[in-house]
Amino acid sequence: MTARTAPWTGLIPTEDTALACTDTGGDGTAIIYLNGQFATQGYWRKTIAELGPQWRHITFDERGRGRKSKTSSDYSLEAAVRDVDAVLAARGVERAVVVGWSYGAVVAAHWTHRNPARAIGTVLVDGCFPYDWMDEAMERRIRTLFKRMRPVMALLRPTGLTPRLNAEEQAESNIELGWRSRADTLGPVLDAIGVPTRYVVASGTSLGSKGEEQERIRTSLAGVTARNPNIELAAKVPSNHGAILRKDFRAIADATRQAATVGAKRG
Repeated sequence: MTARTAPWTGLIPTEDTALACTDTGGDGTAIIYLNGQFATQGYWRKTIAELGPQWRHITFDERGRGRKSKTSSDYSLEAAVRDVDAVLAARGVERAVVVGWSYGAVVAAHWTHRNPARAIGTVLVDGCFPYDWMDEAMERRIRTLFKRMRPVMALLRPTGLTPRLNAEEQAESNIELGWRSRADTLGPVLDAIGVPTRYVVASGTSLGSKGEEQERIRTSLAGVTARNPNIELAAKVPSNHGAILRKDFRAIADATRQAATVGAKRG
C-alpha cells in the first residue's frame, strides 16, 4: 500500500529557476498535470475536483508562468520535459499518470516516450498533433501576433494571468512548438509510446488560428491511432481549445481514469 503523503505547496528549485508546485498528497495514484504554453496550474481546478481526493494531484507553473515560478534563461521544450522529472523527483513520485493540455500535451508525449516504465498512462488534451503547420510565413505571423499583444500582456503580468516571458521569448517558444510538431518530428515520438494514451480533442479554433486551421491539424490524429494501438481517441468535445478545461473537464477526468485503469492492469 502506498504511504500517505501530506499536502504540500512550495517552490521546487531546478537548474537556474524554481517552480511553484502544489501536491494534494494522499495515498492514491499520482497524476501530474502539464499546463498550456502560457497557462497556470489553476486551469486544472475543475478536472481535479471531478476526479476527487482518491487521487494524488500534482500541479506546477512552468518557468516564468504564474505569480511565483521564477524566470529562466531556458524556455525550451527540452527544459519543460526536464522540469517534469524535477517535480516528480522533488515530490518523491516514481510513477504517475501524465495529463497535458495543448503545449503540455507535447511535453507529456515526450516525457512518456522517454519514461515508459514511469508513466502509468497518458492523457493528451487538444494538443500533440503531428502536422506541418509551421513554415517561414507562420513564423512571421507568430512574431507579429506576440508583438501586437505586448501591451496587454504587460498590463496583465502582475496578476499572473500572463507569463513573465517577453514577447520575443513567447514567440520563440511558440515557433519551436510548431517546428517540433511537424509530422516527421512528432510522429515518431507518438508511434513509439508504449503506455495507454488517450486523446480528448476540442472543436473549433485556438488563439491565433484562422478558419478551419485547427480542425485540419486535428485530422492528423487518425494516422496516430491507426499506427499505435496504445493510443485512442477518448472523446471529441464541443468546446474550443481555450475552453476545454473549463467546459469539458468531465471528459478529461473520464479519459484519465481510463488510461490509469488500463495502465495499472499492465503493471
